[in-house]
Amino acid sequence: MLKIGVFGAGHLGNIHLNCLKNVENVTTIGFYDPNVEIRKEIAEKHGIPAYDDPDALIQACDIIDIVTPTVSHHEIAMKALREKKHVFIEKPITATLQEAKEILDFSEKHHLKVQIGHVERFNNAFLAAKPYINNPMFIECHRLSEFNLRGTDVSVVLDLMIHDIDIILHTVKSPIKHISASGVAIVSDTPDIANARIEFENGCTANLTASRISMKSMRRMRMFQKNAYITVDFLEKQANIIRIRDYQPEDEKDLLPLIIDLGKEKGKKRIFIESPPKENINAIEMELSLFVQSILDNTACEVSVEDGYYTLDVAYQIMDKFISTKPIV
Repeated sequence: MLKIGVFGAGHLGNIHLNCLKNVENVTTIGFYDPNVEIRKEIAEKHGIPAYDDPDALIQACDIIDIVTPTVSHHEIAMKALREKKHVFIEKPITATLQEAKEILDFSEKHHLKVQIGHVERFNNAFLAAKPYINNPMFIECHRLSEFNLRGTDVSVVLDLMIHDIDIILHTVKSPIKHISASGVAIVSDTPDIANARIEFENGCTANLTASRISMKSMRRMRMFQKNAYITVDFLEKQANIIRIRDYQPEDEKDLLPLIIDLGKEKGKKRIFIESPPKENINAIEMELSLFVQSILDNTACEVSVEDGYYTLDVAYQIMDKFISTKPIV
């Protein structure tokens, strides 16, 4: 049985502590949060010991789960890695590329597991759509949320857009050719709304929009590929696959078949719309379970430290395109 300790008992840390109760082959021996009142409250809520010494928690564990603000990821991760502990780090991996590179190099040199919490990889809508995704050539993403002070310590690119960057890099198997982007700070000190266009060498283009000043929440991705159009709603956890095939005479027997006529040369086509079945899973439980299993089996992490580094690299390339980040309000 592996022993895990959690750093950070805020909103997301609280969720991790709850999810870990259902993860096999691991026991949560304690957590640390710098806020004394939060430590007391969460310890009573979950019945898990609260440590007042972060170094003592690291020493007592096999795994450290880092669910703290991004600016502290590097310091905690490196402390744990130097003590030969495996590390799970919530996204983004770190605040800077240099910090991420240090974690990458150290963990590889010492054969330690590091997984990054890009949780949308485990969204059941995306998992349901994944078998149908085959070389998409145009991708459009909208990730919008209402304003919340939590997360405003970083740009909306690192707070929200990074989810879609990770999914796109995981899906499009081609080097990036060009990036263009714009972003504006509205109410915080870093961009609150941003748009990016990523062009890949294989011809695929991805348009990404992220905002944390919207009137309603939205987390949607649309992928267009040969003879198919795939939609994934990460918020509503719904996937739809729209596919086209050659028309067959027996199609007329179906009730209200969707048939289009493309003319004499291409003939008729039939459109199929389906919603693939989804598994009833908890995405955070799944990513933590797979991380624990990768340690036990000594296999590659589902979202590797290399994935986290590359995603952060692209995020910074996007932010480098911004002209100004001065708040408007």
